[in-house]
Amino acid sequence: MGSRFLVLAALALCACDKAPSEPAAASSAVPSRPSAASLPSASATPEAEPRPKSPAEFQRHADKLAHKFIILDGHIDVPYRLEESKDAKGALTENVLERTKKGDFDLPRAKQGGLDAPFFSIYVPARYEKRGAKKLADSLIDLVGGIVEKSEGRMTIATNPAQIAQAFSAGKMAVLLGMENGSPVEGKLENLAHFFERGIRYITLAHSKDNHISDSSYDTRNTHKGLSPFGEKVVVEMARLGILVDVSHISDQAFDDVMRVSPVPVIASHSSCRHYTPGFQRNMSDEMIVTLAKKGGVIQINFGSDFIDGSIQKQNKGRYAELSKLLEKRKLDWSDKRAKAVKEEFWQKFEKKFAKIEQVADHIDHVKKLVGIDHVGLGSDFDGVGDSLPDGLKDVSQYPNLIRVLLERGYSDEDIEKLCAKNVLRVWTAVEKHAANEASKSSL
Repeated sequence: MGSRFLVLAALALCACDKAPSEPAAASSAVPSRPSAASLPSASATPEAEPRPKSPAEFQRHADKLAHKFIILDGHIDVPYRLEESKDAKGALTENVLERTKKGDFDLPRAKQGGLDAPFFSIYVPARYEKRGAKKLADSLIDLVGGIVEKSEGRMTIATNPAQIAQAFSAGKMAVLLGMENGSPVEGKLENLAHFFERGIRYITLAHSKDNHISDSSYDTRNTHKGLSPFGEKVVVEMARLGILVDVSHISDQAFDDVMRVSPVPVIASHSSCRHYTPGFQRNMSDEMIVTLAKKGGVIQINFGSDFIDGSIQKQNKGRYAELSKLLEKRKLDWSDKRAKAVKEEFWQKFEKKFAKIEQVADHIDHVKKLVGIDHVGLGSDFDGVGDSLPDGLKDVSQYPNLIRVLLERGYSDEDIEKLCAKNVLRVWTAVEKHAANEASKSSL
């Protein structure tokens, strides 16, 4: 979904984003929420093993861990990628249940890389604010449900940590739903309950523009100077229902407001460290990461080169501005399908540069040194950052490569298990417990 990444980059300029088993029948129906579940674990405490010594041994051990532990990725944009690729009759042109030539995600590559629990992004572009955002979100949820139904038991919708553990044990992919952009709430708190019932378990409060809930890190208007009064109610209501708050994309002031009003820990589903990209407000500053961690939250590292390498991010700023002017001159929107050929021709003029996989590990290292291993996870943004992924992390088959780099740096198996899923599942469990407590209060 390269076009979406270009939208975000351009807006940033204006602002200065297992073991298999016999298949069972699949269903796209969302299971009802049980009482707060205990934190699942893919394994008991890992037994001590001799440390690998050679690069080949490290890679073999990384491959083993990638399939031994649950891998939860906080943000994969395959739904909107498929939406954009529909033909003139509205039919899908890609089948991600089989290996695809396009995109960063398909089921065979995911199984190869050990991906067990992807948060599929129900991405609603900012232009849908007050223009049918809820309708689009519902249609994308339906799209995901259709894929799961056709998977013949290889995938299942999961809405809580216990169901993820159950799917993992059964050799199924647990498909999770996170909504990127709060515009579909459409100013009605009751719509949060609607999306909860449809399986949404996190909401990114804003996207590339300020909306009725929150200011965006990409927008210079600073409409609410943080969260709107309604946005504060949204954060509290999300916690009451059991929906995680995602602080990726929102402004620094909005982040501060979330930290002030949220009664539970929150996540940044696909953000990296501003320490390595000075001035890029879409990433999180050290102060924000410390505040997030003090509240028990987790930052899930984005793999896109512009998020990882400050020199690449800086270099691309001028190019995005030039392309933005070109599209404006031709009266084309960034996400307009007619703009695709213009963008492809434009980028052919430049040699592409990519961050290194070791730099992604640097961001994880930075969080670990700053606040500890318990507060970092994976949020690749696969299918959302276009052709900007580091060599060795080009798609969902390559998580073991990142694990290998971390093992070589001295990360323990326990560290890897926390990074891959346990940290986010801990936050999710805390949010579930809060929701269960709120439900018990209301029943008295």
